[in-house]
Amino acid sequence: MEKRILGKSGLEVSALGLGCMGLSFGYGPATDTATGLALIRGAFDRGITFFDTAEAYALGANEELVGEAVAGFRDEVVIATKFGFLDGDAMKGVDSRPDTIRAVTEAALKRLRTDRIDLLYQHRVDPNVPMADVAGAVKELIEAGKVRHFGMSEAGVQSIRAAHAVQPVAALQSEYSLFWREPEKEILPLLEELGIGFVPFSPLGKGFLTGKIDATTPFGDGDFRAVVPRFEAENRAANMALVDRVSELAAKHRVTNAQIALAWLLAQKPWIVPIPGTTKLHRLEENIGGASVTLSAADLREIDAALSPIALIGERYPAAIRDRQGR
Repeated sequence: MEKRILGKSGLEVSALGLGCMGLSFGYGPATDTATGLALIRGAFDRGITFFDTAEAYALGANEELVGEAVAGFRDEVVIATKFGFLDGDAMKGVDSRPDTIRAVTEAALKRLRTDRIDLLYQHRVDPNVPMADVAGAVKELIEAGKVRHFGMSEAGVQSIRAAHAVQPVAALQSEYSLFWREPEKEILPLLEELGIGFVPFSPLGKGFLTGKIDATTPFGDGDFRAVVPRFEAENRAANMALVDRVSELAAKHRVTNAQIALAWLLAQKPWIVPIPGTTKLHRLEENIGGASVTLSAADLREIDAALSPIALIGERYPAAIRDRQGR
């Protein structure tokens, strides 16, 4: 697979990474360990070298899965993990106190079976801790050799600038897809200015862009989409207009919805590296196929013209989560 460098950081990764969260958390019951290990190792065998996890994904269980999976080829991959929630629980609110950052990093190193974290993200900005203190704590970890690069997730312009002034930010991870294009307004221009890479999560709109979800699709126990306003049945019905257009464009290019959605992201900037997640090997292979789809400038204009007029309905997160995480 083609490699990309995240901004000016020098951190080289595969053009597509693997978001590992869904193997342990967020989309229903956790995948059994053997299946999870096989999927992560299968991704590496197919050229993926960038693996994303976090303390908050099943209270560290996802980090343990990733650590075990990549142990045999640790030096050939880039591991990204995150700090920033109280007790590692996203529902308890944020916590980026320097002592917490240090403690979480030490715990993550053990769970990941490694002596360094390649990319350490602040999972969400903590309004109670000065950004200089957060970036300063990560800078100390970098100087100690325990972390290689500093990242941020879902951060705004002011927070990114403040952090970058203390410790260069290698990458920002935020939601970005044909289903959510908000970063185009302020975030992408800022990242280009500062030389920061961009790692879109949910590049397939939490599965919606694939065309496999409609207004009647049930979400099982533990699937967080069941409480997301954007995925309420009436909103899904309204938003199917976008999926229908994506399906038409994919058919024209003789690719799947997922592949055109990923190809579109990759075509936006050379320093963008999406991290689609999956629990199924055949979906992993389908996603990887998206990295081989080339879209011309004319194709991109056509996609933009077809999709921009469609107004999407529903908030990204329920109010309770927005309040706890400062969204």
